[in-house]
Amino acid sequence: MGHKLKIAGWVALGALAGALTTVQLQATARAALAPLPLEELQQLAAVFGMIKSDYVEPVDEKKLITDAIAGMVSALDPHSQYFDKKSFKEFREGTSGRFVGVGIEITMEDGLVKVVSPIEDSPAFRAGLKAGDLITKIDDTPVKGLTINEAVKRMRGEPNTKVTLTVFRRDENRTFPVTITRQEIKTVSVRAKVVEPGYAWVRVSQFQERTLEDFARKVEEIVRTEPNLKGLVLDLRNDPGGLLDAAVGLSAAFLPDGAVVVTTNGQLEESKATYRAQPRDYWRRAGADPIARLTEQTQGLLKRIPVVVLVNEGSASASEIVAGALQDHKRATLMGSQTFGKGSVQTVRPLGPDTALKLTTARYYTPSGRSIQAKGIVPDVWVDETPEGNLFAALRTREADLEKHLAGRDEAPMSEAEREAQRQREREREAARQRLEEEQRKNPGARLLPEFGSDKDFQLQQALNQLKGLPVVASKTATERPAAKPDSGS
Repeated sequence: MGHKLKIAGWVALGALAGALTTVQLQATARAALAPLPLEELQQLAAVFGMIKSDYVEPVDEKKLITDAIAGMVSALDPHSQYFDKKSFKEFREGTSGRFVGVGIEITMEDGLVKVVSPIEDSPAFRAGLKAGDLITKIDDTPVKGLTINEAVKRMRGEPNTKVTLTVFRRDENRTFPVTITRQEIKTVSVRAKVVEPGYAWVRVSQFQERTLEDFARKVEEIVRTEPNLKGLVLDLRNDPGGLLDAAVGLSAAFLPDGAVVVTTNGQLEESKATYRAQPRDYWRRAGADPIARLTEQTQGLLKRIPVVVLVNEGSASASEIVAGALQDHKRATLMGSQTFGKGSVQTVRPLGPDTALKLTTARYYTPSGRSIQAKGIVPDVWVDETPEGNLFAALRTREADLEKHLAGRDEAPMSEAEREAQRQREREREAARQRLEEEQRKNPGARLLPEFGSDKDFQLQQALNQLKGLPVVASKTATERPAAKPDSGS
């Protein structure tokens, strides 16, 4: 599977699709069980007994069983997972958009934690942290040598506990400590702004429980600022997915009432479903549906104005559902590069108060019946990341690169030529990784790709040209990557 990269967060976002997936939440598991294979279960019990009695040192029984469950589930596909108490808590935080911490969006830069933005009204915001600040120590632990996930875990904790961050602020050339009291943070998954008169940019970073509320609030602010909106760019680049309901609801904001958004199909009758652009198919919580609650003016604009959807290799799962629905209904022009290719749905079934099973239960299909599993969605217009091309796109892992990925509709065992093509992609990924590390050595602290939504965002500028009917600088080198064919047995 290539190298596990410990570099700037943007290169690894595609891989997050394996951890943050399109899910349906169910309170109880199925009551009826299939007949049990008694002979195999007797073998399992025998192995358990041998380990307990014969292993070189005592083994914790509970850990042995949970490890066996985790191994059984992980052998199915990259997205099925057993959640122990800790991982289930982290999963729920990821989909709820709530966690206990200091309240900063971060990336890694030159081995340090860089503040991308403090979350508004968070403890870090009130403590005066600024975008661009570099965190060099978390309590007494130097950040150098930590991965981004290790740094995040150290900054999170229990409510009302304190953490001291040592901050280097470049523009003031000073280092200083900041002690922050952790609190529950509500993340905002939607950013938006008017980028120039008549045109807006709306970015969805992932699909969480609060995404529809965030989206509705942001687009209402845009319409108040720019009532004569002429076009909108929906930015789903590096969006790893999230909740199916949120994807259906966001699609409904742009599609005619009742239009098909996505269909699913699996073994269970409940897995065979059609989701349409109507509140009963995406809004299952108390309170008014935020999409239906939009003002008449905003609803009219979203249904009518030209839309460009920006996607790339990191656009996965729920973001592919939105992109596929808007493309099939010819409601938007897709621009960028071929998406991740995660065309499966996971159901989370609690096993107890603190544990659960995330299991792949269905494939999903775009309104025209396309399965994008292990292939992805091909944009209408291929656009490179920069005027110089896709400098580091090879670093992003896609569904077809994951071991044991669910086979796509037309997949068959790989030929030797296809295995060589896969090996070539691994070589290209390694070359891109080395190129990135060399660039970072030459320009420590420099941002190698422009921030999404900035005036230096090349793909955004091409999207605006598309909306205005101006010439678009399309890629001359990007080509469609066909559906992958896994090794037989994977």
